[in-house]
Amino acid sequence: MTFVPAPGYQPTYNPTLPYNSPIPGGLNVGMSIYIQGMANENMRRFQVNFAMGPEPEGDIAFHFNPRFDGWDKVVFNSRNSGNWGSEERKLKMPFTKGEHFEMVVMVLQEHYKVTVNGNPFYEFKHRVPPQMVTHLQVDGDLVLQSINFIGGNPDPSQGPGDTPAYPGPGVAPQPPFNLPAMEAPPVFNPPVPYTGRLQGGLMARRTIIIKGFVPPSAKRFAIDFKVGGTGEVALHINPRMDEKCVVRNSLQNGAWGSEERNLSHNPFAPGQYFDLSIRAGSDRFKVFANGQHLFDFAHRIPAFHMVDIMEISGDVTLSYIQI
Repeated sequence: MTFVPAPGYQPTYNPTLPYNSPIPGGLNVGMSIYIQGMANENMRRFQVNFAMGPEPEGDIAFHFNPRFDGWDKVVFNSRNSGNWGSEERKLKMPFTKGEHFEMVVMVLQEHYKVTVNGNPFYEFKHRVPPQMVTHLQVDGDLVLQSINFIGGNPDPSQGPGDTPAYPGPGVAPQPPFNLPAMEAPPVFNPPVPYTGRLQGGLMARRTIIIKGFVPPSAKRFAIDFKVGGTGEVALHINPRMDEKCVVRNSLQNGAWGSEERNLSHNPFAPGQYFDLSIRAGSDRFKVFANGQHLFDFAHRIPAFHMVDIMEISGDVTLSYIQI
């Protein structure tokens, strides 16, 4: 079954190294880049480059370079006209050998803001306009799980030299020209329990994105699509790490239905990140995890379009939600 990404959401799953690909729509203020992966057990260093072209030795607007070398640190720099600029360093290592991580780079008006595993890590001031960046390059001692480009681009009325204003926290950046608009502003790092309202109800072809992390000590969490007026649950997704399964069910007239448990694979493991895409169809929910089909769940509530609330609770950390 083919994975269909949500509008304004451009994921690449399990990319090979070295990764060197164009940024959809180009890089602009308001864009966020999510990189999920795992540091190798014998990691020495890796690099993430916001490059001004596809050439491996070309110019780089932002060079992010963690180094395990006895003086664990992260080096930041840029390369212009073939020459490296002044090096910036932080003597703190946010990555752990052999462990999964999620790195987010937000392109703000004055700087790149980097967070690792939900924690702010560094701000690197722009040395060249971000609009000059065309490619993202990643290489080194790591395994990539996913790369996601989210939002960002100037207003079509702006000239190529204009820099758009950052919309501010809690405001959705504009999607690239070639991407349709999202349904609602995304939510970054929401607390759990989380409740989101599906404006207009759950119409067919609507896609919900949930990015999160399963803590090492996690036992269970739940994602519920509910009818606010009645409390009925059209779809209950219940990863149970203590049972190594994912239970699906529905709640009608105060009673739970029959459980569904069979899966070809289980992406919810302690200490790992996940990227969940839940798409409403006319007769079923289609759920993908990390770009792979996870399960279908046939509608049990006839008026599934009455679903107007999504709730998430339990042992999970959320980094991004798009409803």
